[in-house]
Amino acid sequence: QVQLVESGGGLVQPGGSLRLSCAATGSRISINAMGWYRQAPGKQRELVAGITSGGSANYADSVKGRFTISRDNAKNTVYLQMGTLKPEDTAVYYCNAEVRIVGTLINDYWGQGTQVTVSS
Repeated sequence: QVQLVESGGGLVQPGGSLRLSCAATGSRISINAMGWYRQAPGKQRELVAGITSGGSANYADSVKGRFTISRDNAKNTVYLQMGTLKPEDTAVYYCNAEVRIVGTLINDYWGQGTQVTVSS
């Protein structure tokens, strides 16, 4: 069974920073792309940043230059370093991973979500 366990959300003032982490657990797994999505109240879930197994990253225009995605393949963990946070970054952030369990097809997995609130 594959699980994505997120941590690092919280309340931060505008201009502040937060770091999110997401660890994938399970046996006999290999992970392709990983990413972070967010969903604000009344809005659709959107891609924030993604990263391939080789380390190539892409970002939503709204976070370019402020957020950095990275991963540690040895730990099956993806990180999102968020800086210069704005109130409009407030949302529930979800981790996503494309995971192959040995002998099966690739499936999408999601974390439980972590709340990020940017407010003074």
